Amino acid sequence: MIPLVRFAILLAPDLAPSGAGRGEHMTSEHPSSEHSSAEHPSSGSRESLDFVRQIIETDRAAGKHGSRVHTRFPPEPNGYLHVGHAKSICLNFGLAQQYGGTCNLRFDDTNPTKEEQEYVDAIQDDIRWLGFDWGDNLFFASDNFQRLYDDAVRLVELGKAYVDSLTPDEIKDYRGTIHAPGRESPHRDRSVAENLDLLTRMRHGEFAEGTHCLRAKIDMAHPNLNMRDPVMYRIRKAHHHRTGDAWCIYPMYDWAHGQCDSYEGITHSICTLEFEHHRPLYDWFLDNLGIHHPQQIEFARLQITYTVLSKRKLLELVQDGLVDGWDDPRMPTIRGMRRRGYTPEALRKFCAHIGVAKFNSMHEIELLEHFLREDLNKTSQRRMAVLDPIELVITDWPEGKVDTLTAVNNPEDESAGTREVPFGGRLYVERDDFLEDAPKKWFRLAPGKEVRLRYGYYVTVHGVEKDAAGNVVRLLATHDPESRGGETPDGRKVRGTIHWVSAEHAVRFEARLYDRLFSVENPNKVEEGQDWKQLLSPDSLVVRGGCVGEPSLADLGGGERVQFERTGYFVVDSASRGGEMVFNRTVALKDSWSRQQGRAGG
Repeated sequence: MIPLVRFAILLAPDLAPSGAGRGEHMTSEHPSSEHSSAEHPSSGSRESLDFVRQIIETDRAAGKHGSRVHTRFPPEPNGYLHVGHAKSICLNFGLAQQYGGTCNLRFDDTNPTKEEQEYVDAIQDDIRWLGFDWGDNLFFASDNFQRLYDDAVRLVELGKAYVDSLTPDEIKDYRGTIHAPGRESPHRDRSVAENLDLLTRMRHGEFAEGTHCLRAKIDMAHPNLNMRDPVMYRIRKAHHHRTGDAWCIYPMYDWAHGQCDSYEGITHSICTLEFEHHRPLYDWFLDNLGIHHPQQIEFARLQITYTVLSKRKLLELVQDGLVDGWDDPRMPTIRGMRRRGYTPEALRKFCAHIGVAKFNSMHEIELLEHFLREDLNKTSQRRMAVLDPIELVITDWPEGKVDTLTAVNNPEDESAGTREVPFGGRLYVERDDFLEDAPKKWFRLAPGKEVRLRYGYYVTVHGVEKDAAGNVVRLLATHDPESRGGETPDGRKVRGTIHWVSAEHAVRFEARLYDRLFSVENPNKVEEGQDWKQLLSPDSLVVRGGCVGEPSLADLGGGERVQFERTGYFVVDSASRGGEMVFNRTVALKDSWSRQQGRAGG
């Protein structure tokens, strides 16, 4: 017996998957032989495999499809990929790699009014960035327009499809509801000859849009609304980005998708749960055409807290100017994540960790950030930068002297080596590293408290200069010349160590502090009358100008990642051009997810 909630979904009208989700509606594990073993699913017992791999193992053992594994990633070229698509990419290409098979990249380009070459190029670029390649297996649904049309003619000749002349609104009205059967169109019993004549004339452009369409003849009383004589072709006099003006009728997604899988020899067609209710229709088409029948497998789509993954909602954010385009670093698009400084390794490991499931669930964004920090910690070189600078003058520093200190590039990677950092008598430190009236357990700068400067010397503040408004503008300090590198002859230690930048050698830049785009965990869940866009966080972007960093920052190029010590992980903004450098914060150093897991386990 089908649970009531799922039965309602099954029967809900107009459920043909929208542009929001062809490629995104697939998810799970991951990647290629060159990636770490931690990213690969277990190759142990069958029971240790997820249910998708269990199905594939069973099929291979039975010799189904000649024991082949042939998958595909089928995005629509009507927008940019997002993190949900990344999970699908990792799953489909990963399955092919794991089982020595093939994964096709196929663009489902059946709607010329929304598709552009720009998206085709961007999608291919993003997939390669993730670490995957389709080789010679690049396909387009438009490659099959003639074959799809020929198969439609076959169904008409078999009496299983007809040209309908109801208007789109009438078709919707005739379709019925989940509580009432649909009504048959008065044109349903047209003769095969009349249907073939009308379809040919549709093909040749004799009719206006909306006057006719081609429908499958199935069952207008079927409990699954997708089976109630679905539309196969509609007239659309639009220029296609690949076929130009060669066609003026275009196949509906539900007509093209299953057949394209079949034409390409796909063995396992991986989809998300909403496609489960379209599977009977795909089966009907394939069975009545008598062609190769791939196996469709459905599972839960990716959902992440503080995020929306609906293409429609993401488009609204862009069109309403609430974000700075599809590559805004706050967006969950792969373009945005790349600009923010995410690594493909982090995304692959996240996808491998969450795996695939049969039921919808929400994944914490902290988990994604955990994998990001884990990778960045291993790979990012360290640099010192001050985002809210205040001047620190060492009053007993010899005039004109510049010391050269040796700093470690990455304590997690000895091969990263060291760098030289200049140190003079005038420095910048973080404003919040100083308190004039400090509590007892304050271990940073304060009058009379000795603090270590990272890689440098022990200093003690002895004076404070303020402006007319009472704001601290300069700190005066003395230093211990025998404490270079944090070692003193008397062996004394201090509790506080802070970072700094030599004022004379500082590189100035702008820091963009990105955070979660929404202020609530589930922005898709809104109260009645509430606009989901009202849930946008006002703190998702804080821009700070006048930041300073050590001189080596000037050598970084667009897209290079670093850890600003004690602050977070940053990337040179790849979209910035000329003028002052811009650094985007990828993620802060704090990892709340790891600590939560530690508490839960301990």
